[in-house]
Amino acid sequence: MRNQIRYIVARVIVVAGVGIIIATQGSAKKPPATTSTTAGTTKPSSPIAPLTGLPDPSGTALKRPALIVKVENDPNSHPQWGVDQADIVYEEIVNGGITRLAAVFNQSAPAKVGPVRSVRPTDTQIVWPLGGIFAYSGGAAYAITSISTAPVKLIDESAAGGAMYRDDTRVAPYNLYGRVPLLFAFGGKPTPPQPLFQYRPLRQAAVGTTVTQFVVPFPSIYPITWLWDTKTHSWDRSTQFAGADYTGSGTRESPKNVIVQYVNYVNGLGTMASYADLQHGGVADVFTDGKEITGTWARHSKSTPIQYLDAAGKGIRLTPGQTWVELLDNGAPAMTITH
Repeated sequence: MRNQIRYIVARVIVVAGVGIIIATQGSAKKPPATTSTTAGTTKPSSPIAPLTGLPDPSGTALKRPALIVKVENDPNSHPQWGVDQADIVYEEIVNGGITRLAAVFNQSAPAKVGPVRSVRPTDTQIVWPLGGIFAYSGGAAYAITSISTAPVKLIDESAAGGAMYRDDTRVAPYNLYGRVPLLFAFGGKPTPPQPLFQYRPLRQAAVGTTVTQFVVPFPSIYPITWLWDTKTHSWDRSTQFAGADYTGSGTRESPKNVIVQYVNYVNGLGTMASYADLQHGGVADVFTDGKEITGTWARHSKSTPIQYLDAAGKGIRLTPGQTWVELLDNGAPAMTITH
């Protein structure tokens, strides 16, 4: 009942905010460099990476496309590699209630990412506004047909050459990894990708309800706990099946932002598989700077970024840095939030 009420409220806010959404759509442009003023003169500073909002002194992020890598997320896949260096991570429900990740790289290029797994139809909706390269291990015919409609360069294990490899110390299918620098070498368009989020200035505080911890109730053994870390000013991730989430390099997974996006999962083509509807809008809970901002999400078209709006219909601004997007079913239990 709570989710039904939230969704009805969301639809009202989305309709009210349509004019704002359409007005903010436009052609993708390179993010401007930041500027500083000294003695009355303005001089250029570092360029800004489009998918993190962070300074990018080398300008590397502006010289290459987005790379989306499909990463396994069941207990056998841990520890994962390279996810902590992704600009954006999408967590989606696949068949059987298992969650899987789509890790988006642009600013950073870790030497190892994975385990790499198969494509799902949800990925098609994720990658449309990004373009670039999509790296995966394979997939069912219906899923490959779906991703083939998106404006991405598809690189699977058979086409990757040295950009993917099998680790003989791990058991298949949890032993396929990608070399991100070599995957970037395949090229892709556009360069750079368009920004997906709006960001606050680095030292500007967010306005919202203070939160110390929240639980995203994915099915079965996949609920995720996010704990606000007052030292790093980021959200520490823990899984129900493994506890604190550390990557293979020993790095705690701790993004600056977590967006819980309520979506409808639709059964696909008479199979056990399902996919998230990322087109028709709904409720979004945005967690940033130790705050919760409850609002809505909406999308003008499949090629434009999703807009995250507060209760007043204004765009929600994130903390520069990594963002996780949790694609949670509208029918899921209510989140547990500690204030």
